[in-house]
Parts: sequence; structure tokens; C-alpha cells
Amino acid sequence: MITPTAPPALHAHRLHQAYGAATALDGVTLTVHHGESVAVMGASGCGKTTLLHCLAGIVVPDRGGVTLDVPGGPVTLSAASEDQRAVLRRSHLGFVFQQGLLLPELTALENVAVAAMLAGTSRREAERSSTELLGRLGLHGLGDRRIGQLSGGQAQRVAIARSQVNRPSVTFADEPTGALDSRTSEEVMSLLLAATSGAGTTLVVVTHDETVAARCARVVRMRDGRVVEDSAAAGRTPAGTAGALR
Repeated sequence: MITPTAPPALHAHRLHQAYGAATALDGVTLTVHHGESVAVMGASGCGKTTLLHCLAGIVVPDRGGVTLDVPGGPVTLSAASEDQRAVLRRSHLGFVFQQGLLLPELTALENVAVAAMLAGTSRREAERSSTELLGRLGLHGLGDRRIGQLSGGQAQRVAIARSQVNRPSVTFADEPTGALDSRTSEEVMSLLLAATSGAGTTLVVVTHDETVAARCARVVRMRDGRVVEDSAAAGRTPAGTAGALR
């Protein structure tokens, strides 16, 4: 459930970012509420991936700030040290990427469990929670397979499980269905929504796919480093819904 009166899950204020002579972000301001699913769209080079990286504390903007709401109160990601941002990412943020970025030498179970262990969870508990997550995502009995033994859709389910094993408040997905066929894309997007906004947490998706964007409650469009359209201003309702994973 979205609660706009509460502190937002994320707030970016007048972000500027340049790479040499190229401007990636030109004064972007964006507020994302708890429980919201937001798709960020635009042509290649419009700044959408740079925005995601700034929101996630991977990149510190040249100017402007990003605030993340965590238990105990909001923190300014853009003012935190590299080590502090790394801790915040491990504890409060989840990530799903187009190619999964899974470790091929590990099994599906190990790929998920290692994320929990890096956050301080014991191996036994990490493997227990990872096994449960994989089962909920339709991968029961496949935990001992290496990534190369899984289909593209199955591998992305492992990536979703890894992103959720530490119960993040915000999940970032960068073209999570870009390497999948349309049917598998729809299945993966349904699972991703169910695991995040369907469970009351926040999802920010960067995508070029209008079908994927239509599944989110809100669409933000960028051009030349600026937000040029935000469906929240028009009171847009989501085209699709997804219940929480059970």
C-alpha cells in the first residue's frame, strides 16, 4: 500500500551528473513512495540508468542529493562514504539486472545464499531462506543446478530471489526482461512485482519495453537527462496487478 503522507522511500533532488562533455542528468528531481512500482523509460543515453545508479548509491551525483528512508530515519545516500553506501545496499536495497550477473561457478541456491551471508546471516539460515524463496519463485528442486543448467527465465528467477533474500525496502531492476522472450518476460515481471510492490516494498524498473512499463503503477519518461513526463501527475492507474508471493 502506498502511503504518500509517510517519508518517501526515495527522494532525488536536482541531480546533475556529467561524464566529460556529456550530460547524463540535468536537474532531475524524483520522489518514489513506499510500496510503489515505477518504470523509468527513455531512449538509450537519456540518463535512465545513471538515475538508477544515483538512486541506489552506486554513483554519487556531481550535484544534488538522494535520500533513502530506512528504519531509524532517512539517510542521505549522496553524502555517505563508499563503505556506508555499500552497507546500505547490502541491507536495504535489492538489484536485478538484464543478464542477472549471477556467479556461474555457484549453484542457484549458493547464488542466493551468498547475498544473505554477505549481509551477516549465518550459512544455515541463509540456505534455509534461500531454499524457501526459490521454491516460491517456481524453482523447487533446482537449487543444486548451476546457472548454465537453467533457462534464461529460470536464471532471472534466481536473480529475483537473490535480490529479495535480505528483504530490501527498495528493489532496482535494470532491463530485467531484456534478454527474455515475450512469454517469459511476462512471467518474470509478474514474479518481480509480486515479490516487491505486491508485498508492500518499492520497485524501480529501468526498461525500454512499453509492455513491462505498463505493468507498473507509474511511468516516468526521460529525455536528454531530464524527466519529461510522469504519469503520477495524471493519476495513472496500473494496467496490471500482481499479488504478493506466498
